[in-house]
Amino acid sequence: MIPSQSFNNISFFQPPAFLMIGIPGLEAIHGWISIPFSSMYTVALAGNCLILLAVRRTPSLHQPMYYFLSMLALTDVGLTLATMPSTLAVLWFDHRLISFNACLVQMFFLHYFSIVESSVLLAMSFDRFVAISNPLRYASVLTNNVIIRIGVGIVARATLSLFPVPFLLKRLNFCPNKTILSHSFCFHPDVMRRACADIAINILYGLYVVVSTAGIDSLLIVLSYTFILCTVLGLASPRERIRALNTCVSHILAVLVFFIPVIGVSMIHRFGRHLPPIVHALVAYVYLGVPPVLNPVIYSVKSKPIREAMLWVLRRKCQSW
Repeated sequence: MIPSQSFNNISFFQPPAFLMIGIPGLEAIHGWISIPFSSMYTVALAGNCLILLAVRRTPSLHQPMYYFLSMLALTDVGLTLATMPSTLAVLWFDHRLISFNACLVQMFFLHYFSIVESSVLLAMSFDRFVAISNPLRYASVLTNNVIIRIGVGIVARATLSLFPVPFLLKRLNFCPNKTILSHSFCFHPDVMRRACADIAINILYGLYVVVSTAGIDSLLIVLSYTFILCTVLGLASPRERIRALNTCVSHILAVLVFFIPVIGVSMIHRFGRHLPPIVHALVAYVYLGVPPVLNPVIYSVKSKPIREAMLWVLRRKCQSW
């Protein structure tokens, strides 16, 4: 525990560490809860790393669609690694302390990879729009240089959006008796509400980041699919329509898997303060844990080239052993 002391004469206080709860109310069975969490992290890391290897080692997958899928898989690996160490430390070893600066670093990367994932999903919707609306120019529009520029833009956007967040938290005066976090990781809405100061700027900037990233991305994705649907309905053959829409199914599922929890987290933190802490915790775990687990499953099931490439990589690995 954090040592108690007298703070009466202290005008500015930042805690040396925060105390992470894990799953509120279920501390007694954290050992059992660690089993599904460990399985989830294993599936997420193995599945996304397998996609990266499959795309890298299969020349036929060296196409824009699969480059964007590799970006998504790499982002999911980063998102998993951002929360896995502290979560498993709480569940396995009951190690609940995280230093203030380490908390800010984890919080930055956690939200950084979330913004990157939103941006990659937007880029993938643009890829599908070009592939369906103008297939003859697909390769000339999405060249390797264009894809690299999109990747650099995604990284720059996430970095610039989140760069002020740790400094806005560092300026706050925190409450000595409010150092307990509601999760097993550092989540921005959770951390800023430990402060005994006016957090209006933090709330407004956090809202700006959400609207300017996930908000705009979701609207542009909907707009892309509106154009795609108009193009598909203009095709003469029903078979061509079905074939065109089938190329979008994996991406649509990935979008839903990511944005539905994002909306849930936003609504819970804006309007659900009266809800039990366990609800906040579970929604946050779904938001951060489910997309990295389900994305490899979705693409391996719905995309035959990816499935065959992943099986080929697995066979090669088994033969080498």
